[in-house]
Amino acid sequence: MNHPARAFWLRSPGHGEIRDTAVPAPADGEVLVRTLYSGVSRGTETLVFGGGVPHSQHAVMRAPFQEGDFPAPVKYGYLNVGVVEEGPASLTGRTVFCLYPHQTRYAVPVNAVTVVPDRVPAARAVLAGTVETAVNALWDAGPRIGDRVAVVGGGMVGCSVAALLARFPGLRLQLVDADPARRATADALGVDFAAPEDALDGCDLVVHASATERGLTRALELLAPEGTVVELSWYGDRRVTLPLGEGFHSRRLTVRSSQVGTVSPGARPGRGYADRMALALELLTDPALDALITGESPFEELPALLPRLASGEVPALCHRVSYGENSPTRATP
Repeated sequence: MNHPARAFWLRSPGHGEIRDTAVPAPADGEVLVRTLYSGVSRGTETLVFGGGVPHSQHAVMRAPFQEGDFPAPVKYGYLNVGVVEEGPASLTGRTVFCLYPHQTRYAVPVNAVTVVPDRVPAARAVLAGTVETAVNALWDAGPRIGDRVAVVGGGMVGCSVAALLARFPGLRLQLVDADPARRATADALGVDFAAPEDALDGCDLVVHASATERGLTRALELLAPEGTVVELSWYGDRRVTLPLGEGFHSRRLTVRSSQVGTVSPGARPGRGYADRMALALELLTDPALDALITGESPFEELPALLPRLASGEVPALCHRVSYGENSPTRATP
C-alpha cells in the first residue's frame, strides 16, 4: 500500500515547487516516517537553489536521499525530524532525525534514522545535522585547554562550532562576523563577539565559516605563528584568492580543510557516522542552541521562501519548516 506525500523539488535554478508523490509501505528493515519539522541550512541549500554546485562536485555533494541530479531538477535537503508511523516496535511512535529532504512522509532503512533523546525537543532537533558538522570540525581542529580561538563567520555552522567551543575550559574565544546582528546570537550562546576589525589576534586556532575570501584572509591575519585555520566554508563554483606571500611561510601558518562527509581521523578510533550523529543529538539538550533557529514557515511556503532566503531578504541561520497539523506550532516570517 502506498502512502500519499508531498515533496519540495528544485525545478530549475532559482525556482522550486511542491510535487505530489507516493511512498511505498516500508519493507522489512525500514521505517515509515511522518515529518514534523525540517530545516533549511541557508548556506548550502541556497547555493544548491541557485545552481552553484560545480560539476566536479556533483557526486560529492549528493545528499543521502537526494533524488535527481544537480543542477536540477533535484530534491535536496538533510535536516528532517519526524515520528515513526510504521516499522519495528522499538521505533514505532519514536521521534527520529534523518538526513532526508523536505517531504511530508518517507520510508528509509532503520539505520538511516537516529532516535531523538527525550530531553531534546523535536523543534530543536532539526539542528542535528549542523551540530554534527561542528563536532567533526572540532575533532579535526583539536582545540586544547588554554587555546586562543576565533570562529570567523557567524552563520549556522560557525555558530554551532562556537556553541560547542564555549563548553571547553580555559579558552579565549570570540565569534567574529561583519553583521552586528550576530552579537545577539553570540550573547545567547555565551560567546564573546567582535567585528572583523576589532577581533583579537594571536590565535592558536581559527575556524573559518564565512564562505568569503575576505573572511578567510582575516582568519589568516588573526593567527599567531604556527597557528592553524580550519576551513569549513563551502564555496561552490567560486574561486578564492589567498595572501600566501607576506608572512604566510615565515610564520609557518596552516590552512586545513574539514568536511562532514568523512568522520575525522581526530575522533577516537572506532567512532563512526552513527556515533557522531548520536553525540550531536545529545549535545542538543542545551536550550541555548535555540538561538540558531531564526524563523519558521509552513511547508507549503517553501517555493516562495527559498528565493527570499537566497537573496538575504529573509535573514536566517537555520530556518525551520513546519508540516501543518503534523507539527505542534508554526509561524510565518
